[in-house]
Amino acid sequence: MLNRSINSMIEWFLALSRNKKAALLISVDIVFAITALWVAFSLRLGVFYQPVDEIGYFFIAAPIIAVPVFIKLGLYRAIIRYMGIKALWTIIQATTFYALLFATCVFYSGVGSIPRTVPTLNWMIMLLLVCCSRFFARWLLRENYSRVIHRQRGNEQGKKNVVIYGAGNAGVQLASALIHGHEFKAVAFIDDKKSLHKQKVNDLRIYPFSALEQLIARYKVSDVLLAIPSAGGARRSEIIRLLEPHSVHVRTMPDINEIARGRLTFDTLREVDIGDLLGRESVPPNEALLHANIRDKVIMVTGAGGSIGSELCSQIIENKPCCLVLFEMSEFQLYHIEKKLAAINAENCRIIPILGSIRDKNRLEQVCKAFAIQTIYHAAAYKHVPLVEQNPAQAIWNNIFGTLTLAQTAIKFKVETFVLISTDKAVRPTNTMGATKRFAELILQALSQKPEHYQQTRFTMVRFGNVLGSSGSVVPLFREQIAKGGPVTVTDKRIIRYFMTIPEAAELVIQAGAMGQGGDVFVLDMGTPIHIVELARKMIHLSGFNVKDQSQPQGDIEIIYTGLRPGEKLYEELLIGNNVSPTQHEKIMRAEEAVIAWDELSLLLTTLEKKVTINDFEAVRELLKQVVTGFNPQCAIVDEVSLGLQRLEENTLHDHANS
Repeated sequence: MLNRSINSMIEWFLALSRNKKAALLISVDIVFAITALWVAFSLRLGVFYQPVDEIGYFFIAAPIIAVPVFIKLGLYRAIIRYMGIKALWTIIQATTFYALLFATCVFYSGVGSIPRTVPTLNWMIMLLLVCCSRFFARWLLRENYSRVIHRQRGNEQGKKNVVIYGAGNAGVQLASALIHGHEFKAVAFIDDKKSLHKQKVNDLRIYPFSALEQLIARYKVSDVLLAIPSAGGARRSEIIRLLEPHSVHVRTMPDINEIARGRLTFDTLREVDIGDLLGRESVPPNEALLHANIRDKVIMVTGAGGSIGSELCSQIIENKPCCLVLFEMSEFQLYHIEKKLAAINAENCRIIPILGSIRDKNRLEQVCKAFAIQTIYHAAAYKHVPLVEQNPAQAIWNNIFGTLTLAQTAIKFKVETFVLISTDKAVRPTNTMGATKRFAELILQALSQKPEHYQQTRFTMVRFGNVLGSSGSVVPLFREQIAKGGPVTVTDKRIIRYFMTIPEAAELVIQAGAMGQGGDVFVLDMGTPIHIVELARKMIHLSGFNVKDQSQPQGDIEIIYTGLRPGEKLYEELLIGNNVSPTQHEKIMRAEEAVIAWDELSLLLTTLEKKVTINDFEAVRELLKQVVTGFNPQCAIVDEVSLGLQRLEENTLHDHANS
């Protein structure tokens, strides 16, 4: 009965307008001002005081002085349920200023029968009344707010019951945010700290992890929300592994770095980052390396709208260049990255979006000349293995000759640093994409060895494996397939891959680029390889489903095997040989690999250009085998355009013969 009365009162108070709430507080403070003065006289005189003669006017003056002071110092602007230490200090200032003004009025009024201790007692009692009333109201509102909101909305049946893992500040903020949402209803907290167990926050009890299964059954919990943004990679990975066997959908808040950078807020929920499963502890970046090629320089990123290119741009902006040129062939992606960067461009760096192709020499020269480019991050490439196998000519024109054109332009306009984003598929490649990327590396290595007058640009290559969430990677594909109810497709049960998050890869690329002396190939520490089928299983479980297989025929989502795609490896490598040396960064290594001299390579490039022009892909493949160490193509040549032209020519000859 009492709870219902309190909730009704709070519901009535919350329904008031802002002005009516302020008027109510002013009325309360008027009563407090009169009461405090009366209690001060009563305590000083030792009797229940009754005002006499002129002293009665002071009981009228007290609220007349107090209310304007309180208004001026902002006591009626604070939202009571969010009041903190700062509000307490404001109350102390306001009551003290009021007490001083009141004492001045008393002692200059000429009324001599007022004890001198009364104004001091009046201040102390007024401070006590105002503070206690505010913080009692704050406690009452915070304890009952969620129940009141639920009663007002009456829509709890449509919400999913969730458990929040983490009862710290982030978890409490998340629980408060969910009250205003329409999708989730928090029913409990899980936390590892024993001292918090059995306590309540926002009317939600805190349980140990061992109680999770019981909570799932009791409340029909559909989701567990991870509210541990400051936890390290290893700890997050451990928690996710513990949650995996439970039949709940696991979602997570962003990490503390994303919140600090302003990219996301505490109540942003997303699917569990597969990066958390890797358990990779991030290494603090070397600030000197991050700034070396960027701070106060003019930067150009090719492929600026792609997965790696866009993240590079975001991190470059944070390192304060004077100008960032976004070079992109796709109009849509260029629009998207420019809009994204404009939202985070706190330093007001000049951002210049440029539509163009790295195969367009004239366009590249105009851009480098117009903006005096100092650093180039070359991320533009055709990289999807099966598509490149079907379009080898375009991959060669773009990945090989596009890189050559860009590199020669960089030399001509004295660009200081050129960083190529390469791939582990360039090592003993089994596909055309990998072969073209290794060829691009060889071009930069050869240019670095040319005579001294060509050494105006420092070329560096950074080679790494798959990045989580990039376009065409398995993670977005698996998410899409799971959302549709399956099946999830895996090419081969044995296939393994190295993975790294996009932000970590971009950060390491920037640092590696600053360490290059000319012609260096850097490889990134990719950690432990992951079996793709296990990744699929984990993603299914963490989405709240069970894998359907022979041991569990009643499961939700099936995994099927489709066979290796054209040019696809079972595993990837980062080094051609074993000659590798450490650098000043523990996750970056320098590879020492064979180089082809420019004079020889330029002749091979001329031949390659002729053969691609006439669609002689047999000769192209043989030349790639000659140039790229370990190139062992796993499929036949499949260039649909040249095959179509060949069929057309054969049909024409056949028609001529018949006629």
